[in-house]
Amino acid sequence: MRAIQMVDTKTQYLKIKNEVDAAVLKVMDSSAFINGKDVQDFALNLSQYLGVKHTIPCANGTDALQIALMALGLKPGDEVITPSFTFIATTEVIALLQLTPVFVEVDKDTFCITPEAIEKAITPKTKAIVPVHLYGQAAPMEAIMAIAQKHNLYVIEDNAQAIGCDYTFSDGTVKKTGNIGHISATSFYPSKNLGAFGDGGAIFTNDDALAEKLKRIANHGQSKRYYHDEVGCNSRLDSIQAAILNIKLQHLDEYNTARRAVAAYYDAAFANHPKIKTPVQASYAKHVYHQYTVLLENSTVRENLNKYLAEQGIPSMIYYPVPGHKQKMFDQLGVTNQEMEVTDWLTERVISLPIHTEMDEEQLSFITNHILTFLNQPI
Repeated sequence: MRAIQMVDTKTQYLKIKNEVDAAVLKVMDSSAFINGKDVQDFALNLSQYLGVKHTIPCANGTDALQIALMALGLKPGDEVITPSFTFIATTEVIALLQLTPVFVEVDKDTFCITPEAIEKAITPKTKAIVPVHLYGQAAPMEAIMAIAQKHNLYVIEDNAQAIGCDYTFSDGTVKKTGNIGHISATSFYPSKNLGAFGDGGAIFTNDDALAEKLKRIANHGQSKRYYHDEVGCNSRLDSIQAAILNIKLQHLDEYNTARRAVAAYYDAAFANHPKIKTPVQASYAKHVYHQYTVLLENSTVRENLNKYLAEQGIPSMIYYPVPGHKQKMFDQLGVTNQEMEVTDWLTERVISLPIHTEMDEEQLSFITNHILTFLNQPI
């Protein structure tokens, strides 16, 4: 049996090696390493895939979120509603821009921000909402966009973990996540469903004026060379990464299908077991399983399983053990040490199992058998 990994980027690469190598060598031969044709082609192809009007590639997912917020013209002290239960980048950029993160609860089943929590958190200072499509599960965007319209708020989708996810609206309309909010941001970190061979990110919008501003901000605030209209930053996707992503984009649906097959295997293996709760598939969207995250009885069982799996050569990860409202970096903003019952409950119980495009049945059988052995032992 091949060694089990949380993410097997090497085996995935070997399957498309000839295509990727040829694309990279073509960039090397052209020497157009920055803003070359491959970057333009990738932006166009990704826009077509998502059905979005504008794609602005950038250096990484954190930059994508920061640039998105910068484009909205928010002022220090303006409030941005976002879940506490997410990777730190989502909330870090809010504080970095001297805005105030307002942490709210998530749904116990989907792990995503709830419309009810958003409504309760809105104040006269609220300017934006940043929902996160966590673990590949879509947040309830239809309700969130309705709230935003009602209160005249911006919505920035954090789509770093759910690219390729189909969202179905109540009228039957289907859109990709990343094409619903006013702006969205994604990451091409190598472990993502659409991963580069290094860092990378992108910003999306259907708003022409916002698109122009996003492009300027990502390029030193300039509309033409050496003419800087506003304070910006230097954030770009290089041509080699774009060439690689262009190849992998052609396989994204195939990759997400493979992830769903792994999830289905786990679901069947753990079905109705009283000591483990498998991920919920929201009725409105098609999960893309960036992570396969289960819930256990308590933190002690979680830590013991994590240790036991490691002893068997099975990796597992805890995303995320310390939520935003308990992070020291936010102490000075006065937003920490809140009572967040659901978020705290989840952070003590979640554990993510290996899931990627290259898993085989032998590996899955080995993993599930060991987990069931652990769960079935007497307390």
